[in-house]
Amino acid sequence: MKKLLIAALLATAFAQAGAAVREADRIVAVVNKDVITEVGLRQRVAEAQAMLKKQNVPLPPAEVLRTQVFEQMVTESVQLQYAEQTGLRLDDAELERTLTRIAESNKLSPEAFRERLKREGTDLNQFREQVRREVMLDRLREREVDNKVVVTDAEADLFMKSAVNANRSEYHLAHILVSLPEQATPQVLEGRARRAEEALQKVRAGGNFAQLAASYSDARDAMSGGELGWRPASQLPAEFVRELDQLKAGGVTPILRSASGLHIFKLLDKRSGGQSHVIEQIQARHILIKTNEAISEADAKRRILQIRDRLQSGMKFEEAARLYSEDASANRGGDLGWLAQGDTVPEFERVMLALKPGVLSEPVRSPFGWHLIEVIGRRNQDVGAERDVQAVKREIRTRKAEQQYQDWIRQLRDSAHVENYLNEQ
Repeated sequence: MKKLLIAALLATAFAQAGAAVREADRIVAVVNKDVITEVGLRQRVAEAQAMLKKQNVPLPPAEVLRTQVFEQMVTESVQLQYAEQTGLRLDDAELERTLTRIAESNKLSPEAFRERLKREGTDLNQFREQVRREVMLDRLREREVDNKVVVTDAEADLFMKSAVNANRSEYHLAHILVSLPEQATPQVLEGRARRAEEALQKVRAGGNFAQLAASYSDARDAMSGGELGWRPASQLPAEFVRELDQLKAGGVTPILRSASGLHIFKLLDKRSGGQSHVIEQIQARHILIKTNEAISEADAKRRILQIRDRLQSGMKFEEAARLYSEDASANRGGDLGWLAQGDTVPEFERVMLALKPGVLSEPVRSPFGWHLIEVIGRRNQDVGAERDVQAVKREIRTRKAEQQYQDWIRQLRDSAHVENYLNEQ
């Protein structure tokens, strides 16, 4: 009898242990060909809690935060699978270079930065994967949206004549975004509208805006309390600017609708654009070899490497640009004039900003082809009094890119196959 009782107790213990393992490792969602597990979800919830605490944002109710993080993970999974399917990669060497730049931005060596993470209780492998995920999502956005945004001279001219352009105000904003599915039924739209109205009522009742953003917002910055930073009037839709201009610091807009969803903005501060707006400008030149049906990726890279060898052997940059560059700047020796951040595509800009004057870059791949870049000089320029066409185009491009990104995310998510088991036991 005693042996039978012991056997029964052991069987019960093993069964309970097995159930605990299954509970911990259970699948909470199937997203196309990927799965989200309970363990993965708990880990991401812990990361979100740590981020909110670091920013002194009160934590939302546990189930609310869990649901918010779950939805964010589903959206990220859809994007990362799309990135993999379309050939976007981040190898370990690139990841290490990114981690080194993060350490340097904190004025630490890579070793000292790792030690600091350990002291703060951060798992190094989790941190690496978090950085890999963020870099992949940023690169995906650049490729699919930012690099495809086109702003014409006619758009810039029309904008410069508009009333919005005359408003030089800048707004420090936080926001809550309740997204709207592209082909939502009336019932779904009604539910989303109720969600936005509920958030607004809680804000107006004195609720902590950052906590409510973490609870209700579908934006990627939700776990940062919805913080948007400073935005000039020219980067916001005219109807948003009209509402913001009626507010004092601390005020909240009514629900505002755009193509991407329903917005609630909190005005944290406001300042005049002023007559002085100094920006760093860089005078750069480049040589471009394009890829097309006749020139393969490998051939274009081989040609740009050959040109780089000739430059290092003493050939003048201007001469090489006139002979080889497949760009309108070739007859100017590759000179692109004075550029500011946002004037070029991200891949080109990242390298240009890091170069010292007179130093020739390694080959740089952009959507246009392969480049060699050289910085000629740098200056600080006041563009406040007379914003040129390029500055206006930059502001229009920022606004269009954000809108198109939200549209693209919504379409990608709506086309995904998602099986939700989150609330199943």
